[in-house]
Amino acid sequence: MDKVKRLFVEKKDGCNIEAIHILEDIRENLGIASLENLRILQRYDIENVTDEDFEKAKNTIFSEPPVDIVYEEKAHIEEGEIVFATEYLPGQYDQRADSAEQCIKLISKSENPIVSVAKVYVLKGNVTLAEIEKIKKYCINPVDSREAKLEKPETLTQQTIIPDDVAELIGFIDKTKEEMQAFKNEYQTAMSLEDLMFCQDYFKNTEKRNPTETEIKVIDTYWSDHCRHTTFQTKINNVEFEDGYFEPAFKKAYDLYLKERDYVYGEKVTTRNVTLMDIAVIGAKSLKKKGLLDNLDVSDEINACSIVVPVDVDGVTEEWLIMFKNETHNHPTEIEPFGGAATCLGGAIRDPLSGRSYVYQAMRVTGAADPTVPVSETLEGKLPQIKIVTEAAKGYSSYGNQIGLATGQVSEIYDPDFVAKRMEIGAVIAAAKKENVIRKQPENGDLIILTGGRTGRDGCGGATGSSKEHTASSIETCGAEVQKGNPPTERKLQRLFRNEKAAKLIKKCNDFGAGGVSVAIGELADGLMIELDKVPKKYDGLDGTELAISESQERMAVVVDKNDAETFIKLANEENLEATIVAEVKDNRRLTMRWRGKNIVDISRDFLDTNGVTGNTDVYVKCPENIMYFDTKTSVSKDIIENDIKTAWKKNLELLNVASKKGLCERFDSTIGANTVLMPFGGKNQLTPPESMVAKVPVLNAETTTVTMMSYGYHSDIAKLSPFHGAVYAVVESLSKIVATGGNYKNVRLTFQEYF
Repeated sequence: MDKVKRLFVEKKDGCNIEAIHILEDIRENLGIASLENLRILQRYDIENVTDEDFEKAKNTIFSEPPVDIVYEEKAHIEEGEIVFATEYLPGQYDQRADSAEQCIKLISKSENPIVSVAKVYVLKGNVTLAEIEKIKKYCINPVDSREAKLEKPETLTQQTIIPDDVAELIGFIDKTKEEMQAFKNEYQTAMSLEDLMFCQDYFKNTEKRNPTETEIKVIDTYWSDHCRHTTFQTKINNVEFEDGYFEPAFKKAYDLYLKERDYVYGEKVTTRNVTLMDIAVIGAKSLKKKGLLDNLDVSDEINACSIVVPVDVDGVTEEWLIMFKNETHNHPTEIEPFGGAATCLGGAIRDPLSGRSYVYQAMRVTGAADPTVPVSETLEGKLPQIKIVTEAAKGYSSYGNQIGLATGQVSEIYDPDFVAKRMEIGAVIAAAKKENVIRKQPENGDLIILTGGRTGRDGCGGATGSSKEHTASSIETCGAEVQKGNPPTERKLQRLFRNEKAAKLIKKCNDFGAGGVSVAIGELADGLMIELDKVPKKYDGLDGTELAISESQERMAVVVDKNDAETFIKLANEENLEATIVAEVKDNRRLTMRWRGKNIVDISRDFLDTNGVTGNTDVYVKCPENIMYFDTKTSVSKDIIENDIKTAWKKNLELLNVASKKGLCERFDSTIGANTVLMPFGGKNQLTPPESMVAKVPVLNAETTTVTMMSYGYHSDIAKLSPFHGAVYAVVESLSKIVATGGNYKNVRLTFQEYF
């Protein structure tokens, strides 16, 4: 019996949609017309399974006989065909491999099956070596993938390298300014030189010691623009306006802001800096002070904007919280479109989810450069716009469709200015019964439980990575900064937090987005002792710094009373979620992290909360061109409109921003949960795009449990490998949920969606 078993799975003719699409893509966008054919095979290397279990899995988990061709050990390759394979970088989350391992556990007694996945491309045609390299470069994004070896490995078990202890940065407190600049360059910190000098002063005069490497990484993460909005908190000293048509309007708006500041802050106005953040929120603060925002829900938790609304539930009016949240993932999506856009939605969901609310509708408004520009004109160090646009749409829709989230509005705006940096936005709406959301201040002795996914190297440095300046080489050096989403695990978290028994045990909660443990747990209380050795890991070999700052997705940190910890863990386990006590609240106003029995982070809360050195700037507001933009009826030139309205009409329809986006919208399911009121396309011919999105608030009661919302798409991970088993498991789980809540079978509607 071979230790590692190998399978190749290829779609039969007529079902090989992906291969046909990529072939057309290469011919059209790379201009390689000599490529006659392209085949795609999924390669699976499997270890720690018996021959019997392997035979069971071959045609159930790994393939579906009606549509797949299966090759054992060696694929059929014709003479003259060219073969190369791609795989994720080590440490990147692979949902296909993870799902396969879970499925094998369901049909066997194996405790630890290992599956490694690669995608094999088989090219046929009179293509040159240069064209082959061109195709490889187009298919392999070095941020998250690499070319895989074609030989079968002897074992899939990775040799664990035991990491060194966290190093003390000897001499840090004695560095000159020039030496500190060299340190900044070496460590690629998002912190400015002034921030590093501020840290030096703190450790030299307050702690009277050198910092550890982890401490500098944690501070860099905590103070990053991503986590602390340092750019928006920069103090604005002087504001000038350029002379021009719009100058009076701009000055009037700014003067109104200054007037509102005086009203909101009163005598304390002199202690409040003028910042972009203050300009953004002053309107809401003014309305609240005037008593016009009585329904605003205010708390210390930074989850999402929240309001209290009355909701009719079977004739009874209940108070519910409606939460709004938008997430931008411009940088991750720019360098790794699929994962960046997927985790954009995942992160947007987790913020209101950490507020114990259920996300039931999403909106996606994105910005891109012209995707029809030839690939040969791509800027150096950038991915082609067509690849960014298509892969980002796949990533966002894949996550939404798997987790079961209705996307009610999808729009992409094309503008040349987006060629430098794409705009990827996920905006979501969530709801929760108000009485289920308990918010209390953490107290000494409270415990912090980490629940959800495990920690890996994916996402290390993501917060600082998206906060610093990038170069043409960033796409090849930022792999660890990009996370991979795991929608099935986040689905389990949604179900756990919708359980009022679990929700009411939570005093405070944070999602593991940017910053990982250092921020997600670090923000929960003023004093903390975090045990990094207890953080569940995807694999061995992670050092203390990686455990502290990894941004691996789909994790939550919850504060509970020590007497409630066992109950919460039990409720999490019932949803097939790991839950582990990793920290304790202390009353010493220090953030402390222990690894291998040593404190590798021990920082004063007062120092950490300074958020570094406050930046200062002057602002010069340039005036736009002297035209009235809102009078422009069309983007077509005026002379054409005046001379030939028919031609103008046709020319206008040719514009990217006027063209129908129905093909893009249809990637996103708007029907999930049966809450959508306005469909993406309506009217007599189902072709009219709406200008808004509307959905009903999803409510639950014991008699009519809405299984379409609770379980829809939950087993899509299994369905990808075996649609039959995915459907069966979804039915079983749906019915078990109804039994658990006392529901009636006749009130259940089961719906299945293929994700191929």
